[in-house]
Amino acid sequence: MEIKVLEKDHSNLRLLVKGIDVQFMNTLRRIVLSEVPCMAIDEVVVIENSSVLQDEFIAHRLGLIPLKTNLDDYNLPEECQCKSEFGCNLCRVTLTLDAEAKEETRTVYSGELVSENPDIVPVKDNIPIIKLAKGQKLKLEAYARLGKGKSHAKWQAVSLCTYKYFPKIEIIEKNCNNCGKCVEICPRKVLAKSNGKVEVRDLMACTLCQDCVEICPKEPSAIKVEWEENSFIFNLESTGALTPEKAMKDALDRLDSQLKKIEKQIR
Repeated sequence: MEIKVLEKDHSNLRLLVKGIDVQFMNTLRRIVLSEVPCMAIDEVVVIENSSVLQDEFIAHRLGLIPLKTNLDDYNLPEECQCKSEFGCNLCRVTLTLDAEAKEETRTVYSGELVSENPDIVPVKDNIPIIKLAKGQKLKLEAYARLGKGKSHAKWQAVSLCTYKYFPKIEIIEKNCNNCGKCVEICPRKVLAKSNGKVEVRDLMACTLCQDCVEICPKEPSAIKVEWEENSFIFNLESTGALTPEKAMKDALDRLDSQLKKIEKQIR
C-alpha cells in the first residue's frame, strides 16, 4: 500500500491511497462515519425556560453542537466500570447554561455553555442556540457522553468522509483540433488551453463526469477519461470534535480490532 498526504490542516485530511481495493476503502469510510466515537450532549435538564421554544427543540439543538473530545480520558457509557445510567466523571461531562435577556432581545451562543471540564467545550463559541426576548430566561444542565455515529448523527466525528477513484486523463493530440469545447464545459476546471493546446491543469479535481468526452466533436473522442483500478483519493473533514488524524487513527485501530475478532472466531 502506498499513501501520500495531499492536504492536511486542522479540519481536513486528503490522501492519495494506492494498492488497495474499493472494498477496503468503503469499509474504512463506514467505520469513520459510524464507529469513531466523540462527545455530544445526550440529556438536558431544563430548570427554567420562558422562551418561545419548547424544551425538546432546545435539547435537539444542544445535541448537534460539536464538542471537543479527548478519547483517552473518557469511556463509552456501555464500557464504563460505573455501570450507572447516570454516568460518572469517567463517562459523562456536565455543562450548564444560565442566560437571560434583561434589557433587549439577544441571541444565546454556544460559548455561554460552561463545562466542568475545560477540555470538553463547544468547538466554536458562535453557534446560535436560541434568541431570547426581553425578560425571557433559559437555565439548564446538559450531560455530554461519548457515542457513535451509528446511534445518532450528533456522534459523528466527521462532517464529510468520501473517496473516489484516482482519475486518468489522456488527450490524443493527433485527433484533437484544440477547439476548447472540453475546457469550457468542465465544471471543475480540470482542463486548460495553453499555447493553443488543451492540457490537464488540475487532475485531482476531476470527478470522472465524462462531460469533456461527450462534448468532443471528434469521433472517436480526442480525450479519454478513465481511472486507476486500485488508486483512490480519500477525503475526510472533521467537525472539530477530533483532529482528522485522530479520527483516521481511531478508525484504523477499530478496523484492526474487528478483524482480529473475526480471525479468532473462524479459527
